[in-house]
Parts: sequence; C-alpha cells; structure tokens
Amino acid sequence: MNQSRREWLKSASLLSGLTMLTGGAVISKLSAEEVKKFNPRPFDLPVRLGSNENPYGPSESMRKAMVEGFDKGCRYPWSYNADLQEMIAQKEGVPSDHVVLVAGSTEGLKITGITYAGQGDEIISGLPTFLSMMDYAKVWGADINWVPLDKDMNYDLEEIEKRISTKTKLVFLCNPNNPTGKLLDKKAVMDFCQSACKKTVIFSDEAYYDYIEDPEYPSMIELVKKGENVIVSKTLSKVYGLAGIRLGYLIAKPEIAENLRKRVVANTNIMAIEAGKAALKDNEFYKFSLAKNLECRNLIENTLDDLGLEYIPSQANFVFFHAKQDVSKLAEKMLAKGVIIGRPFPPMNDWCRISTGTVEEVEIFNKALKEVLA
Repeated sequence: MNQSRREWLKSASLLSGLTMLTGGAVISKLSAEEVKKFNPRPFDLPVRLGSNENPYGPSESMRKAMVEGFDKGCRYPWSYNADLQEMIAQKEGVPSDHVVLVAGSTEGLKITGITYAGQGDEIISGLPTFLSMMDYAKVWGADINWVPLDKDMNYDLEEIEKRISTKTKLVFLCNPNNPTGKLLDKKAVMDFCQSACKKTVIFSDEAYYDYIEDPEYPSMIELVKKGENVIVSKTLSKVYGLAGIRLGYLIAKPEIAENLRKRVVANTNIMAIEAGKAALKDNEFYKFSLAKNLECRNLIENTLDDLGLEYIPSQANFVFFHAKQDVSKLAEKMLAKGVIIGRPFPPMNDWCRISTGTVEEVEIFNKALKEVLA
C-alpha cells in the first residue's frame, strides 16, 4: 500500500486547510499559489462531469518534468522505463519484474483480456462494471459470463465462484467498482481471490484504489506477492491527474508479467515516463487531489440528500445515484443546463454516475439538478 496515503489518512483530516463552511459542506477557494501548483482545468461550459477525470493536474512539478523531457523526445522510450518501473515497484512493495508499464490502465485491461480469453474462452464479470476488458475480448471471440450485482449492489462473489469452470480463463473484479463506487468487504474479497485463483486467473482493477478511506484496506497485490494467479491494474490517470498523458501499470508475478509485456501495444512515451516519475514524488499534489475530491463528493451527496435521492456512499471520484428516470433523458435535460453527466449503465438505466469536478463545476451541477427535478 502507498505508505504516505496510509500515514496521512491516519493522522490528518482530509479537509484541513479548507477555508469556508457553507450549508454543512466545506467550500474552498484556491489561492494563486495553489492554482500554479495544482493546475485546475479552465472553467468552460458545458461542464463535463461524465468521465471520472481529476479536475486538477498535471501539477506544476509534473509539467516541469514533461517540458524537460522534450530534450529526450528524439529517443525511443525503452531505455527510460527502468527508473519509473523501479519507483512503482518500491511503491507497491514488489520486485521490478512484477511491473508492466502500459499507456493507461485501459490498455492493461485489454491486453489481459486477449491474453487469457480467446475464441470460445470465457471471462466472468459482474454487471454493471467497467467494460473495456470484456468488450475488447468479445471482439476476439471470448464469451462473457455476466453475473448481476447482488441486492446490495456488490459483486456476487458466491455466484461468481459457482460459475467458474474449465472454460473460465479469467475473473474480472473492479474494486471499488465503476459505476457504483462501492468497495467489497475486505475479508470477503480476499477470501474469494485466495480460493478462486486456484481455479483461474483473477484480475483486480484498482483504478480508484487511492480514494479508499480505510487505510487498512488491502490491495490484491498482497496475493501477487504470495505468487498467486492474480493480476492488479492501477493508473496515474485519477488521483495524479494524468488521464490525458496515458500511464498505468499491471502488477503480477514474473511469468504472468512477462507474458503480458509481450502483448503491450500502446507503449509509454518519454513525456509520460517523466510525468509519472514526478507524480510519484509529488505528495503535496496527491494529498490535495484526495482532499478536493472528498470536498466535492460531499457537496454532491449533500444535494442528493436535499433532493431525497438514494445514492451509494462512494469510495471513488464519482457518485452513483438513483435518478428515478431514464439517464439518457436526464442527460438531455442536464445538457440544456450546461452539464454533461455519465452515460447509462445497463441494466441500471435509471441510475446516474456523476464525477466530482472543481467546486465551481459541482455547484453548477447541483443547481442544474435541482432545477431539472423541481
């Protein structure tokens, strides 16, 4: 686990340093220094809150590293990967041969899907969830065994394990799940993965892991360290604000990692490598991103409370709420008010996923939602 995150969550309030209290929610205004350091995206309409992007970053240190990296732009990036790979290995507590660098974690999901599930093979996954792996694997002939979320909107781990057969080449978990933002019980998911990985490969998509508020919550990297058939994906797109730079990684035991590495298509580039190295050193931006995310998530949830709308307490940078109407129709109404919301997630077509943004963007969303539902 990221040690700075663990220590920080134990020792400090996420909202320390925020300056103005309004309606039970903390509202902060950025200083000129914070704008320079943390690089909030320019305010523009329509407000785009449908893609779970960090509204801050790349930070000043990351931008500086990328600019300096232009001097190496004439070189192929292969010989520059090692330093970043070693930094990630140290962060995750594994040897560097366990790390596979990819151009965004979506690339890691896709290459894993086609590595393990070809024509006639099977992937088991909950639904709804993040679909990139399954959609890509289907193109190459894989079958997807969908298991609906249970009544509490969790992955139905018991049912998934029942369905594992000789045809099953991989089980996909997204934890916290996208679009629900829900976190699986830590004992239940650890027990499931320990058991199921004896029968097939387990893939744990942990793109939102940094937002988990329980500092003791385990990453499934703990099972990788034990040599189990588990692959974990993480990204620098979210809390580090590098979605447009495209940098993520997989963690797996060496024989699995090497097999995946051979199938990487979208390799990292020099600027992404330099940005990643700077990001992993920028603890100030990391803390800032988490604090601002919690601040805006609270603002959204307070509005949903005011409107009497059911939502799932989130462990990510978005909130999934019961819109009580088809999300496609709600999206049209919200766009007319200057806000882009998340797409439908079948079969839960009357639930809406809204991403956190800047305070200003979230205030626009809150006002628009109240007007649309008035």
